[in-house]
Amino acid sequence: MFRLALIQSCWHKETVDQFKNGFSQRIAELVACEIDYFEAPGVVEIPLLTKLCAADNTPNGPYDAIIVTGLIVDHGVYRHEFVAQSVMDLIMRIQVDKEIPVIYGILTAQDFMSEGRDKFYFDHFATKGLESANACAKTLDTVARLKPS
Repeated sequence: MFRLALIQSCWHKETVDQFKNGFSQRIAELVACEIDYFEAPGVVEIPLLTKLCAADNTPNGPYDAIIVTGLIVDHGVYRHEFVAQSVMDLIMRIQVDKEIPVIYGILTAQDFMSEGRDKFYFDHFATKGLESANACAKTLDTVARLKPS
């Protein structure tokens, strides 16, 4: 049985919850797993939580995979690009350094405030949750075949 950690930001929580719901439903169909859920106020806290979930001294050892999700919104302020890049860089470093898959479901929404965009992203996060579950199951299988036991 695989141990998974799903970390999500709570900014626009109702929208990001759609990822969690879609992922949880689909991954249960694909692999035997237990999922621990963690919430962060925003995406900038996710790299630290990811690092802690990947640490060897977590209860029962590190997780087999870590799934991260959140929403970065472009409100016309260029800072969102720096946030998105910084978060991605830190999380990918943890993945490679710890050799633990990190399934990345943090989306950067452009033009989020336009009419109908909130509904689009609400639905889009559900789709991304399903797609990420498929990617997670495939990655777990591949990593299990490549890593010595």
